[in-house]
Amino acid sequence: MVIAFLLGTFAYANREAIVLKLVGFAVKRRIPVGPHEEVAWSTGVDPQGRTPAERPPNIVLILADDLGWNDLTFNGGGVAGGTVPTPHIDSIAAEGVSFTNGYAANGTCAPSRAALMSGRYGTRFGFEFTPTPPGMMQLAGLVRSPGRLRETITYEGVERIDYADMGMPASEITLAELLAEQGYHTAHIGKWHLGRADGMAPHDQGFDESLLMASGLYLPEDDPDVVNSKQDFDPIDRFLWAAMRFAASFNGDDAFEPDQYLTDYYTEQAVEVIGANRDRPFFLYLAHWAPHTPLQAARRDYEALAHIENHRLRVYAAMIRSLDRGVGQVLRALERNGLDENTLVLFTSDNGGANYIGLPEVNRPFRGWKISLFEGGIHVPFFAKWPARIAAGATVSNPVHHFDLYATAAAAAGAPLPTDRTMDGVDLLPHVAGEAPGVPHRALFWRSGASQTALVDGWKLNVSDPPGRTWLFDMGADPTEQHDLSAERPEKLAELQAALAAHNAEQAPPAWPSQLSVPINIDKDLTQADAPDDEYIYWSN
Repeated sequence: MVIAFLLGTFAYANREAIVLKLVGFAVKRRIPVGPHEEVAWSTGVDPQGRTPAERPPNIVLILADDLGWNDLTFNGGGVAGGTVPTPHIDSIAAEGVSFTNGYAANGTCAPSRAALMSGRYGTRFGFEFTPTPPGMMQLAGLVRSPGRLRETITYEGVERIDYADMGMPASEITLAELLAEQGYHTAHIGKWHLGRADGMAPHDQGFDESLLMASGLYLPEDDPDVVNSKQDFDPIDRFLWAAMRFAASFNGDDAFEPDQYLTDYYTEQAVEVIGANRDRPFFLYLAHWAPHTPLQAARRDYEALAHIENHRLRVYAAMIRSLDRGVGQVLRALERNGLDENTLVLFTSDNGGANYIGLPEVNRPFRGWKISLFEGGIHVPFFAKWPARIAAGATVSNPVHHFDLYATAAAAAGAPLPTDRTMDGVDLLPHVAGEAPGVPHRALFWRSGASQTALVDGWKLNVSDPPGRTWLFDMGADPTEQHDLSAERPEKLAELQAALAAHNAEQAPPAWPSQLSVPINIDKDLTQADAPDDEYIYWSN
């Protein structure tokens, strides 16, 4: 009895370390990683022998991961007080159009990607919660970060579904499938996060070729060319360091190690795809992992930013530097191959910057973070460039959404949208040119269990239950959500609540259950302790 008691006490006291050890062991068994392999991208020619100007436009969709609004100098901000410029990403907007009120489909990554690839609200087919690998949610439920006052709510007895089975069903018509029907060669590089089983992997969902992020280290932790920053205050960061490996796979084959820092590797491969397909229409989906944690910088970028004293900020800034450099290399590859004039380049982020990286200015001037539906979580950079159709320096201030990129790319390619299901996106090009009457959307909606939001005619409703709280904002007068008008405007509150309820009535139930709801302080990151009167939401996953 005494031995059992002591073992139980030890296990409880060291439960986080035990979970991390088990996770690391399981990952290494589940994802064996072999030595580097070269990827041979296929080549081809346009069967009609058309020139680049005569062909339908190439389409390049570049997606950053967890990019904060304040990470780009285009928006008047930039990392480290604007001392880390992002000229190449900025150039997409400067030479094309900036959608100044561009919205991610969700406050976390995978549901946003589901909307991008389907052209629909992910909740229409049950994609409400972000798939998480084994152990991640258990750890989040076990450990509270220092300075937190509010408890995570865990849901016991919910059905567990394998990570590979959580995804976008094969019945959805992906943008890749739609463009392939128009004769496009389709290539995917990087993150997917939309399932890997039952026909949900990218090479099963319309991509002719897929170089998949098989795991998420940018380089091995002890590689001499990497500089790491670990956030001990964040349990999820500790999980990632235990669970992640340095790995990629091609078209579902065995995992192998890339041959350089991950962002640079994806960039190099994207350049190869462009060169291989210069003689035929192609769709390239470049889904970068950067600047998502774990925070790892290429040493050359870190050393170039010696003026930044804060180590964590310097690592993060170096990651942004690599991302921007890579975008520049992709743009130059289009120019070098004579394709830039007739290529539609789209750039956005899957959601805003995260509170758990410990950089409080990442989403300035907006409130909130990734894992919230306040503007910091869903108001993202949203740019497009197509010299043959879009005049340089255009801006569109009306709200637009990730699923609009699907419809816009489809229209550019001459691909009719599916008619056998509700499609939520609209072609944005007529709105850029001033040819379309009205606004792209009178109403947009977001939902992730406890957190839900409606944006209707310039008014925004945020709901969190628990704790049973609502906020109402006039976004025209208050774009940074400082003044809650829910008590002053009860009639407007009721109007948006009714709109949200009507929208929810059209959505499918979640395809897998939420495992927990976690409290998120709206105005403080994880390095800052909670105070009793801080505003917060609960986020379900």
